[in-house]
Amino acid sequence: MPPQPRQPQPQVEPSPVALQRLRRDLGRSRVIAFINPKGGVHKTTATVLSAAAMGTARGGGVIAWDDNELRGTLGLRAGSARHGRTIRHLVEHLDQVEAAGVHLPEHLDEFLRHSSDGSFDVLAGDEDPKLQRRLDPTTVLRVLDILTRTHNLVCIDTGNNVESPNWRTVVSSVDRLVVTTVPREDAAFSADWMLDHLEEGGYGDLVKNAVTLLSMPTPNPGPLLHDLQRHFAQRTRACAVVPYDPSLEPGAKIEFSALRPETRAAWFEAAATIVDGL
Repeated sequence: MPPQPRQPQPQVEPSPVALQRLRRDLGRSRVIAFINPKGGVHKTTATVLSAAAMGTARGGGVIAWDDNELRGTLGLRAGSARHGRTIRHLVEHLDQVEAAGVHLPEHLDEFLRHSSDGSFDVLAGDEDPKLQRRLDPTTVLRVLDILTRTHNLVCIDTGNNVESPNWRTVVSSVDRLVVTTVPREDAAFSADWMLDHLEEGGYGDLVKNAVTLLSMPTPNPGPLLHDLQRHFAQRTRACAVVPYDPSLEPGAKIEFSALRPETRAAWFEAAATIVDGL
């Protein structure tokens, strides 16, 4: 029997309190980076679903940027393939886009993809490894300036090299760090090591005000969950937990509407925790 098309789950609104937190006037554009130098810790998933929850609640004004220097997958997993343009094409036309003046949103839109439900925009990464040499600190800051002039919330899926000038430039420019991890010792150790590295580098305030996002990769949370939740709640500003969802297991396109209602509710709450205090 051929596989049946996946049916969207019943719509779930965030709680009134979470909705109020997500819709709060932030005063200016805010930049949020999702970080952990280890792969497989749901950085891309967390970036996509946080942006979806924020954009759904706020009615737009949210963008997810795949700033993974070595072939990130956010553009493939989050957006509709309305074109094949990526950050590389934007960088090639940066001068023209910056000079667009009041027409900046329309010019930038030529380089963006959109999420399946239209709740947020996507600036896709590029598969060309040579691009990382062109994403120097000055270029990263120019791209960030454009994105913060056109969007209220900029969610960045970062790479894994904490010594990269790109990574360090992003961290130096954010309003909040979101530490993504799963309830495994190796993933938690990597997150802890990174937080130590940031504190030693003078980013103690960012660490103290970070949010840790614990994602469940399997239905069974495992024995480490509560210990890690308690640990990171003490180490960072807050720790949010989001449950396993079978629609995420294949690693294919991420659709917010396909999540279980309780999973969507958890992501609304996690997204509210991320924007609290910004």
